[in-house]
Amino acid sequence: MQDLAGKRALVTGASRGIGAAIALGLAERGADVAITYERSADRAAEVVRSIEGRGRRGLAIQADSADAAAVSRSVAEAVDGLGGLDILVNNAGIARGGTVESMSLSDIDALLNVNVRSVVLASQAAIPHLGAGGRIVSIGSCLAERVPFPGVTVYSMTKSALLAFTRGLARELGPRDITVNLVQPGGTDTDMNPAEGAQADGIRSLTALGRYGTPDDVAAAVAFLISPAARQISGSVVTVDGGLNA
Repeated sequence: MQDLAGKRALVTGASRGIGAAIALGLAERGADVAITYERSADRAAEVVRSIEGRGRRGLAIQADSADAAAVSRSVAEAVDGLGGLDILVNNAGIARGGTVESMSLSDIDALLNVNVRSVVLASQAAIPHLGAGGRIVSIGSCLAERVPFPGVTVYSMTKSALLAFTRGLARELGPRDITVNLVQPGGTDTDMNPAEGAQADGIRSLTALGRYGTPDDVAAAVAFLISPAARQISGSVVTVDGGLNA
């Protein structure tokens, strides 16, 4: 399927895991794709080679999502490198655990800067370049709507902020025929949250399906929201969590 042929996309934090799966999924459907990475230059280069192996243009941009100037710069570099921008996927995110009482200011700031501020700033920088039919999709977390265990309160708060941001931005950009949506993964087998990690059995026990998802499960939801078939979907939330929030 080449329903994204000619489209140009930026996926943040896409050197591995969910971001890499999203980038490759978009390339598979015909889009040229720029990705950002913080430190994993070798892995980012591998993703770019895989994009190019699908016959599309690929571009890796070094940018720390905690750095406001780097976030804005990465959008400008993607526009220059791809010749424009039609799709933004705000995927970059971090997780820091701990009770509210125990969390350091540096951890709180890091969570807010990457999980919330970078989404706002990347969207702000991308909006002037998006035309009719443009797409913004952010990656949140099923923990935005349910906090089933202690130690993730601040993380969950940062992800819940994306609910309001998505709905508000959808209202702002709707008159320009630009859709804005949110995908909320649950337990997904990545380096950050491996399916055989210390918390994995507990997370599986909370789901209806009793299993972890894969990055491709999340990428499939993103690809749908970006596709022409989702032209009437905006301000919506798609939760890919195996039924954890059921």
